[in-house]
Amino acid sequence: MSEIKLLVPDMPRANALAPYLARVDAARWYTNFGPLVRELEDKLRGHFTPEHHVVTVSSGTAGLELALLGLELPAQARVLLPDFTFVATATSILRSGLRPVVGDVDTRSWLLTPATARRAIAARPVDAVMPVATFGCPQDADAWDRFSEETGLPVVIDAAGGFGNQRAGRRSHAVFSLHATKALGAGEGGFVVSRDVALIERIRRLSNFGIDVSTGIVDRPGMNAKLSEYHAAVALAALDTWTSRAEARRAKWRMFLEIMRETCPALVAQERPDAGTYTIAPVLLPAHTMPETVIDVLARAGVQTRRWYYPPLSRHPGFDVVEKAGVLNGVESVSGRVLGVPFHLELAEADLRRVFGALRQATAATD
Repeated sequence: MSEIKLLVPDMPRANALAPYLARVDAARWYTNFGPLVRELEDKLRGHFTPEHHVVTVSSGTAGLELALLGLELPAQARVLLPDFTFVATATSILRSGLRPVVGDVDTRSWLLTPATARRAIAARPVDAVMPVATFGCPQDADAWDRFSEETGLPVVIDAAGGFGNQRAGRRSHAVFSLHATKALGAGEGGFVVSRDVALIERIRRLSNFGIDVSTGIVDRPGMNAKLSEYHAAVALAALDTWTSRAEARRAKWRMFLEIMRETCPALVAQERPDAGTYTIAPVLLPAHTMPETVIDVLARAGVQTRRWYYPPLSRHPGFDVVEKAGVLNGVESVSGRVLGVPFHLELAEADLRRVFGALRQATAATD
């Protein structure tokens, strides 16, 4: 019995890259804001509104860090983020010289929302907010714009896995990843989207050590976080087939939900748009189940799984400096029960039925 893999990256093949690599060879321009990077930024910008601007970076994490640096917050300013997220969200805050403050999540979407953020800042004042498009579930950019207007707090959305789903707002900024596991992958890379052209240009300068290329002067030290022409070539090739790939992912997600609801009605999916473009399929196990037992049953059935974001950030020894904003009941309800199960474009209907058959057996075994 073959193993059903949790994730299979969907990256452009070598023949799709060849025309772009030939252009790199011809230009002999390999990094430092080359022609392919600029073309990629223009094409990515086309997926947002004409008022938005885009700057590419070497990774989504670098994009988060640079966006925070670009906001020019005071040293040790507090940044609110969800306790239920990937460690890179908190890492970017710490590496920016800022202080992470974790807040609660909505129990249906598993997101830090404007509503949960308002409760958090009532318990612990902060200077900025970094909500997350968790598992690709889009944040409400309009709601975050209103939140920012009402509170005066800048908002940077960690939209690492949200391309195709997440919008950027009028005031809120968004940071995307181009990691190989994302729906739009370049192997590594990322980009920042904002209507604030001055912020975008600060990020661009900070991604090149902070150098003002017109003078050679550094007013504020940055880092080397530029996207190479080779990574831009991969991203451009991926964009060439984006429409068909996105539709394939949407169709696969609809099939996933249909089979899950038919086979395992006790499982709960994240509340997110059914028409989204996703690469990760988490499910919420019933409260009575033992996750370790479920994982073991699925492993013996040849089904890979992963417990994403467990434990939550505040329980990692490496984040012992994290402050909590109030009681995190939503995180306590969700964390530990979320299980990532196989989801990728190579899955056939029979594979998904085998996955959910094993899940039905596993959850019944822990009744």
